[in-house]
Amino acid sequence: MKAVDHIPGHTWHGRKGAVENAFRYSIDYVLLDAEAPLETPRLFGRNRRGLASLWDSDHGGPPRHGQGAGWVREVLAAHNLPTPERIELLAQPRILGHVFNPVAFWICRDQQGGIPVIIAEVSNTYGERHSYLCHRDDLAPITANDRLRANKLFYVSPFQRIEGGYEFRFDLRPDRIGIWIDFTGGNGGVIATLVGPRKPLSNTGLLRAMLRRPFGSRRVLALIHWQALKLCWKGARFRTRPSPPAEDISR
Repeated sequence: MKAVDHIPGHTWHGRKGAVENAFRYSIDYVLLDAEAPLETPRLFGRNRRGLASLWDSDHGGPPRHGQGAGWVREVLAAHNLPTPERIELLAQPRILGHVFNPVAFWICRDQQGGIPVIIAEVSNTYGERHSYLCHRDDLAPITANDRLRANKLFYVSPFQRIEGGYEFRFDLRPDRIGIWIDFTGGNGGVIATLVGPRKPLSNTGLLRAMLRRPFGSRRVLALIHWQALKLCWKGARFRTRPSPPAEDISR
């Protein structure tokens, strides 16, 4: 049986361009083996109800219709990428049955524990999703010094262009998680980070998180809309949402 990790971390967003805006919020993620039997605290459910829970149907495909790690294996095979020895999922859990993940990550490990591929699973507040394949050209394990690039194809914020590119950096250690995403489009963009320690998930940790950060992803959605109001007040340009890309994954 494998344990689940809790990342009581923080996210920071900084807007680039003429209209400045930045914020830093605390946030809770979990990290788990997506295919193995798990040893979980009683308050956490894996494909079952709990105070906090993580369901395959929420990840690996369209929201609410996900296929879990099986989808990851199909994607890697379709793109001629290495078959992973282990697939981990880093995501915000459901809290009291509600979930919204602006970004979750599928971490694909080889037999030596290296990470040749990561899939960044991006969702917007309109119920749409697109994923980005992150890997080195030589498919060697990703290091903290690597900058992995992908063309942005998906509408996330109404105040940011679609045209442009992402630069991903991952520093995934046994004791902490560090992820940096730098989007540049035209004369603007945004830098987003997720940083936090890795701790064994426990009932005490879940209850403490509920007290410090109540309502889970409902709180995340409320904060997203609060920042959108601030950008409106500052005069940021609102961009109409186009149709999502035909393919659900790109590089």
